[in-house]
Amino acid sequence: MKKTIMNAEAISRSIDRIVHQIIEHNEGAKNLAVVGIIARGIDLAKRIVKRIEKIENIELPIGSVDITLYRDDFRELVDIPDAKGSDIQFDITGKDIILVDDVLYTGRTARSAIDVILDFGRPKSIQLAVLVDRDGRELPIQPDFVGRKVEVRADEYVQVHTEETDGEDEVVMVKRK
Repeated sequence: MKKTIMNAEAISRSIDRIVHQIIEHNEGAKNLAVVGIIARGIDLAKRIVKRIEKIENIELPIGSVDITLYRDDFRELVDIPDAKGSDIQFDITGKDIILVDDVLYTGRTARSAIDVILDFGRPKSIQLAVLVDRDGRELPIQPDFVGRKVEVRADEYVQVHTEETDGEDEVVMVKRK
């Protein structure tokens, strides 16, 4: 059983709100770079970059991180990891990095992504933007920019579908079997 909690229009509005919060918080976009977590985080990151570039009339560097091998629990999750590889083709030193993910849950994915970014250099800051923030943190990680906060019971989980990866934009709450 699944319940739609955000449709394409709600996702678009949330991304717009996140973009404006990012610009306001950073007093513009001159020092920004955006990094998305593979897979849907990079889909959302590309949308964020496109909107910031349009508003600020600036070109932003964008990259992606694959956290597969950085997860402290990846051996529990998969037998054979399917690492895609990170792609950061710019110097992150001194940059304000906007790290983008679809759902923030335990904090382990965000922590792993931060580790990957720090392997590329030392940014001025790393700010976390997520489309959905849900309960269940296991690490002391909080988002800076949130599209929507949802309460999820232990027998449910949140799935984000993006047009780029899944053919449609929606966020659904799914009951575990």
